[in-house]
Amino acid sequence: MQRRLAAILAADVAGYSRMIRADEEGTLLALRALREDLVDPKINAYRGRIVKLMGDGLLVEFASVVDAVSCSTEVQRGVEERNADVPEAQRIVFRVGINLGDVVIDGDDIQGDGVNVAARLEALSQPGGMCVSNEVYEQVRDRLGLNFEDLGKQDVKNIDRPVQVWAWSTGNAPSAAAAGTAREAVPVSEKPSIAVLPFDNMSGDPEQEFVADGMTEDIITELSKFRWLTVIARNSTFVYKGQAADIPQVARDLGVAYVLEGSVRKAGERVRITAQLIEAPTNEHIWAERYDRKLEDIFDLQDEMTQTIVGMIEPELANRERERVRDKPTRDMNAWELYQRALWHRWRFTPDDIAQAHELFDEAIAIDPGFGAAYAHRAWTVYVEIMIGVAKDRAAAIAAATVDVRRAVELNDRDPLSYCAFGFILTASHEFAEAVQRFRRSLELNPSFAAAHYGLGLSLSFTDPKHDEEALQAARMAERLSPNDPLMWTFLNIQGMLLFRAGDHGAAKEAFARAAQYPSVLFWVPLGLAASLWELGDKTAARETVAKAQIEFPGLTIARAAGFMGPAAKLSTRYFDVLKEIGLPEK
Repeated sequence: MQRRLAAILAADVAGYSRMIRADEEGTLLALRALREDLVDPKINAYRGRIVKLMGDGLLVEFASVVDAVSCSTEVQRGVEERNADVPEAQRIVFRVGINLGDVVIDGDDIQGDGVNVAARLEALSQPGGMCVSNEVYEQVRDRLGLNFEDLGKQDVKNIDRPVQVWAWSTGNAPSAAAAGTAREAVPVSEKPSIAVLPFDNMSGDPEQEFVADGMTEDIITELSKFRWLTVIARNSTFVYKGQAADIPQVARDLGVAYVLEGSVRKAGERVRITAQLIEAPTNEHIWAERYDRKLEDIFDLQDEMTQTIVGMIEPELANRERERVRDKPTRDMNAWELYQRALWHRWRFTPDDIAQAHELFDEAIAIDPGFGAAYAHRAWTVYVEIMIGVAKDRAAAIAAATVDVRRAVELNDRDPLSYCAFGFILTASHEFAEAVQRFRRSLELNPSFAAAHYGLGLSLSFTDPKHDEEALQAARMAERLSPNDPLMWTFLNIQGMLLFRAGDHGAAKEAFARAAQYPSVLFWVPLGLAASLWELGDKTAARETVAKAQIEFPGLTIARAAGFMGPAAKLSTRYFDVLKEIGLPEK
């Protein structure tokens, strides 16, 4: 049977049987009008798929939990507004249940426990409200600004375990308009926080409004997948649509440190998209870019631009946070700041910096034992220790890191970082096939996670040459998604290795040469460059490059270069033979 993970929304009309008995024709007409005017357009706007209609009920599948909950809240608020002047006995009011779970594909239908739980949650919902499972709540709790009531664990029909239930209704969450006037004293989140303002439609064509809105919504969704970042929900930022925004005031209203704004302009068959990232308190532009594209498939364009913009601004925000705490005394730091300082050291790749990073992650975890990202990055730091050859006991280090990544997954099994770090530790322990699966899981949770694309490429390159093309594409995707990433030299290095292995020595040389321009590169880059030069016939330059690497990395040998790869080294036999021909000692 084919399965997939989905957000399932089940809804029905409260008191439907009573309304049908009282006025069958009027009720059916009112329900049809409500669906055509409000429900169906909202489902389409949030990329839902109506699986089936069942009298007064409907079952809808979403790829995103955030989309499912956002759709539900907007429908319920819209219904409440429409019912304002309708006699109570004639009001159509929905009950909604949302679950995240595995579904079994049966043609156009979906079945399974994931669907059953959604239906049971619907039955628990108050009219005009929504009940969600704990899996759904954990995904949206910090993203949509909604107030949920904890109903505890509930025994429900035909489900053999209690279900943790959270309830929401229009009465316990402010509308977007009300929220705009109630945020004057919102404190800035301890974690970095960002508001994505609605992109302006500069085309003068109202029909292009959906392009600008769709791009804004997609960027919000993709940024929300980075769990270290607090992203303000669409409902709150769209209050500013069509207004000339005062960025510092918007930041105070929404309690954020950063604001992203932009515009879309269509002219004939071309479209121009601009975006600016602003540090709100100072109104300083951190990053700005303009993109000109040919308009062929609007949805492909929207996907490309979303990935490009998110890939640019996520590392900019991360770099900004690391720089912000770099010079602050550690005694004055909280867990988040210690974590950021640790990352700053970790990406410098020197033995002293790696040791400092490990100590800072230890301190962050001591302050906050529930800090899942700190466990994940402490494990990732062990991977770097092994990679640069400073781990004193490789087996013990891997064992400790494995405990850390399992703890990170236990704390949040929907965080792509945890699975990415797990993949790197499995790579270090030469369990390459298992590493591939962890990186794939990380990318299921966040397709824009550049490090996971790189990890996938690296681990695939260590499995079988038949996977080399997929590995190369994964490494190129990492480069495309995050061109300012501190790991950029590693993205290029793995591309160079794969191109060398494919016999494309000219392209390999270019990749290694580009990687060599970055600070803190390790010995694989000059060795790869030297091997490529040798194969291209420039033997003098190859020997000079190896000689410089031996000075920069004392004790450099073929055994040291091959040691990290373990059994996968045999896949690069020609590479190591070339290094031997150049004169690099074997041991």
